Amino acid sequence: MKRKRLGKTYISLSVLGMGCWAYGGGAYWGEQSQKDVNDVVHAALDQGINYFDTAEVYNDGESERSLGLALKGRRTQAVIGTKVSTSNTKSAALRKHCEESLRRLGTDYIDIYMLHWPINQKAIEHFTADQSLISSPPTVQEAFDTLMQLRREGKIRAVGISNHGLRQMEEARQTGADIAVNELPYNLISRAIEDGIMPYCVDNQIGVLGYMAMQQGILTGAHSTADSLSAPRAHSRHFHYTRGGDMSRHGEEGAEEEIFDLLRGMKEIAAEIHTDIPTLSLAWAMAGEGITSTLVGSRNVAQLMINVKAASEPLPRDVIERLNKLSEPVLAKLGTNPDYYENRNNSRIY
Repeated sequence: MKRKRLGKTYISLSVLGMGCWAYGGGAYWGEQSQKDVNDVVHAALDQGINYFDTAEVYNDGESERSLGLALKGRRTQAVIGTKVSTSNTKSAALRKHCEESLRRLGTDYIDIYMLHWPINQKAIEHFTADQSLISSPPTVQEAFDTLMQLRREGKIRAVGISNHGLRQMEEARQTGADIAVNELPYNLISRAIEDGIMPYCVDNQIGVLGYMAMQQGILTGAHSTADSLSAPRAHSRHFHYTRGGDMSRHGEEGAEEEIFDLLRGMKEIAAEIHTDIPTLSLAWAMAGEGITSTLVGSRNVAQLMINVKAASEPLPRDVIERLNKLSEPVLAKLGTNPDYYENRNNSRIY
């Protein structure tokens, strides 16, 4: 498994990373047995995959706990990234939540500790109903000063961010913090970061972790229309706001026609080059300029091996260019803001 250096750090990540949101089981992804987690984590390590991505909010901490259990005896082979919620970034709270993540993970250091969303009122409201915190949020300086102190103490190895836009990345860097990575959505129907954010990261040696490579199953080709999607899979701006039910809050029309035109075109390309749509989707995402590691969830070893196969089959340049052209109508319809869950004119990312 090929590895890439993360930004200016000395940490190297496998180009295929493990998204661990489902670990521990929960309402969003359903039950997940610890045996399957153990098997997937061990098989991933055996395949040369070393990056595992989680967050304190995933399944109320159970994702971190489950990952820690699976890595017992093999911790030194893994690079762990976890994320602290934006509502927990006042200095004392940030320290407390870092310690709690360390405890759940069963480790004495976190390799990459990321701020899950930027510090702004709209992002904080996503994590808490505490009006005093919403009205008086922590400052960017306070949060990143604390993160850098945690790094000096050896509790974390690298400071990262997630879902930060151009202005927010610049604010973080202006604190004097060394920003190693920005974790962002990136796939064939979520290409917003190509305009501005990705070039900024490349120019400033900030690694990019691409998440949601399969757009929560949409880019596997398993669906031929939006009608078969459950509300959790259809509450992003990719789909009409009525499809997400109570989960949808963006109020936009979506790009359904363009998305399913793309999937039909991908089916034709896959047949031509004797592969499948999931392989096309993942291989395309991994080929993005500036992408250090692409995160994919694998619920069992069989799914993992399908993803490993895709990671080992880079796409020819002409195929990448055809996929770029096929997906341009989706990009044009959805625009260049990578917050796909809020209205583009009222975004948490800017």
